[in-house]
Amino acid sequence: MPQGQPAVVPNDGLTTRQRRNRPLVMVHTGVGKGKSTAAFGMALRAWNQGWPVGVFQFVKSAKWKVGEENALKVLGASGEGGRVDWHKMGEGWSWIQRDAEQSNEDKAREGWEQVKRDLAAETYRFYVLDEFAYPLHWGWVDTAEVVEVLANRPGSQHVVITGRNAPAELCEFADLVTDMSKVRHPMDAGQKGQRGIEW
Repeated sequence: MPQGQPAVVPNDGLTTRQRRNRPLVMVHTGVGKGKSTAAFGMALRAWNQGWPVGVFQFVKSAKWKVGEENALKVLGASGEGGRVDWHKMGEGWSWIQRDAEQSNEDKAREGWEQVKRDLAAETYRFYVLDEFAYPLHWGWVDTAEVVEVLANRPGSQHVVITGRNAPAELCEFADLVTDMSKVRHPMDAGQKGQRGIEW
């Protein structure tokens, strides 16, 4: 399988292996479809490597049935790859008991605090912060703090952040940024989302 050749080899004192295995921060943004889908595909690869995977779903309702959730939970429980933990903001975050009146802004901040704790403890090797670009864009969570925490995370923890309008500061910091554009979408012709495609 081709592994690709970098266009530039920096004079950074690292070996090829050290450079290849650096932990990455990745951002999937833009108005096109597929940002979360691509991140969950990466989570499948992480699971296959035996890495513990933590999925943190920001913004999306806990009632929304995400197809990847069931698949990754089943795989995570299979004992064949890595463990998979799935956390939904809309459920009030599973680790803290709060009343139903809690605002989405508070829930997003709570979720980020848990991500910070997990990064510090090296709980996972691969993190999906799904739709996390929205709380950053809306100012619910401070982008500068997120960049600082990610820059100083210990160990070999990979983080992928999805969502439209990812802040420029985050994109400038990230190792990989994909801006998914839209050429055409069935919704443009009045077609709603369907099973097996959107969820």
